[in-house]
Amino acid sequence: MPQVMVVARNFMDMVAALPAAKLDMLYDSAFICEAVLRSFPPLAKKYVIQMLYVSAPMPAAAMQEWVLDEYASKHKVAIDRLLQLRVFVEVRDRRKEVSYKMNNKFQANMQKYLVSGGCLPREPLPFSVTGRLPTLVELENYALDQWECFLLQLINSSQVEKGTTFSSSMMKTFQRGLLSSRDGEAAKLSENGFQFLLMETNAQLWYIMREYISSAEERGVDPTDLISFLLELSFHTQGAAYSLSTLTEVQRVAIMDLMELGLVKLQQGRKDSWFIPTKLATNLSSSLSDSAASKEGIVVVETNFRLYAYSASKLHCEILRLFSRVEYQLPNLIVGAITKESLYGAFDNGITAEQIISFLQQNAHPRVIDKIPIVPENVTDQIRLWENDRNRVEMVLSHVYEDFPSKDMFEQCCDHARDNGYLLWEDAKKMRLIVNAEFHQEMREFLRRQR
Repeated sequence: MPQVMVVARNFMDMVAALPAAKLDMLYDSAFICEAVLRSFPPLAKKYVIQMLYVSAPMPAAAMQEWVLDEYASKHKVAIDRLLQLRVFVEVRDRRKEVSYKMNNKFQANMQKYLVSGGCLPREPLPFSVTGRLPTLVELENYALDQWECFLLQLINSSQVEKGTTFSSSMMKTFQRGLLSSRDGEAAKLSENGFQFLLMETNAQLWYIMREYISSAEERGVDPTDLISFLLELSFHTQGAAYSLSTLTEVQRVAIMDLMELGLVKLQQGRKDSWFIPTKLATNLSSSLSDSAASKEGIVVVETNFRLYAYSASKLHCEILRLFSRVEYQLPNLIVGAITKESLYGAFDNGITAEQIISFLQQNAHPRVIDKIPIVPENVTDQIRLWENDRNRVEMVLSHVYEDFPSKDMFEQCCDHARDNGYLLWEDAKKMRLIVNAEFHQEMREFLRRQR
């Protein structure tokens, strides 16, 4: 069965993975400190506020007494998160008792921010310079159109190969996990690519940002600088215009890449150029659960496996085609059916039954969203059964051992393989056994020792 892709839930997962030295460099910015503080669970935020003006290490045993016994698990989660992001640093005294001290840079910046507030390195341009700017509704439609264009180009691999709109840095990001190609062949969606298309928009955004940051060093960019700018971008006002002249060269390149995905909109004036953050950009420092927009679903699934999607979007039609047979498309309605053949095609591409069911539930039409279950049980059960049908037989590379000189040696080999977990099959009458190919060398060594 294909492995489900692991997606970073927010930027803080990527920040926590940075080396300690680079993580401390990020805390030079008060806005990074605030973004980190926002990401913490409520109890962790409380600990930060309590420790903000405490310079001495606080014993771990004393902090444990701050919560009742029934909240011990939440206390552990909060402390672990604070340690992961180096907001708290573990200190041990001569008696090896554990204490926690707040990161000096984080503490100093948060104290300044609390007293005097903070200001972004750039201010919005006045109306006299920009004139009329897009409304929030227009900006949201622009972001949606850009994102759908990106997904459609992923589905149509020939368009991706031509690279008509994507920069080389974004192409490298896609090729890291979403596309695969062989010599002389056009790029095609990989298994992760097919799974990616069934994710929610925010989950897709986090995946792209994670890969974009991970590939930064290949482009000669420090990931710390990129994370710092992206988190800073989340504090900009949605719909306001900011001058491109205030950006560094690295930031300018990043803005051009983000524009392709609909995170910002670029505009040109008579004397100045500016970028306008969309909702996707201002949600960057939030978690998936915080930033998930309450969008209206479109899909209705009937007990006869018929599927109706109330949408005029070509993207929705292409995504449904991944696991169903689209029969016809009206101006505002897509009609299809979930069949065994269409699901087998999805399974071949690496999409799992649970991902298909999750997609149908998350995109359910408002008329069926309150039903229990949202997707008819006979449909979900059959989808799982058809997946299980394909997984009943598993191909495993193996080696056959036969012609043993004696019954005793055969039994010793069987016992050895069984005890070590690589015996797949045995036939005592004909003295044959089959062993997993990964352990062929170990089995040969054992046979040599028995001679």
